[in-house]
Amino acid sequence: DVQLQASGGGSVQVGGSLRLSCAASGFTFDRYAIGWVRQAPGEEREVVSCITSFRGRTWYKESVKGRFTISSDNAKNTVYLQMNSLQPEDTAVYYCAADHFPWEYCSNVVYDYWGQGTLVTVSS
Repeated sequence: DVQLQASGGGSVQVGGSLRLSCAASGFTFDRYAIGWVRQAPGEEREVVSCITSFRGRTWYKESVKGRFTISSDNAKNTVYLQMNSLQPEDTAVYYCAADHFPWEYCSNVVYDYWGQGTLVTVSS
C-alpha cells in the first residue's frame, strides 16, 4: 500500500516560516509527481506546488512564488515544502499527493494517492 505522511504544520505569526514534510512508503522515488495541495475553510482545494522526477521540474502557484520552495530527498522518499513569509491567506490544511508517473509538467496532475493533511495557521 502507498502511504503518504504529511507533517510539519503548526501555528505561526505573519512572516513566519514552516517546513512541511511528506514521507512516502510503498512508493518508489524513481518516477513520480508529488504535489502540495491546500484547502482553506470554505474553499476548494488548490495545488500550491509540485515536483516531478522529470528533470526535477517544479511548479508554484503564483501567490507563493518566491516564498515557498519544494524539494525532494529521494534517498529518504520525502518531499519538503519550505514556506517562508507566511501570510494569513496561507492558512489551510495542506495535503501531499502523489502520482507514480514522471510527468513533464505537474501543475495539472490528477493525483492517485493522498496523505492525511497537516494544518497550517497563520495569524496576524
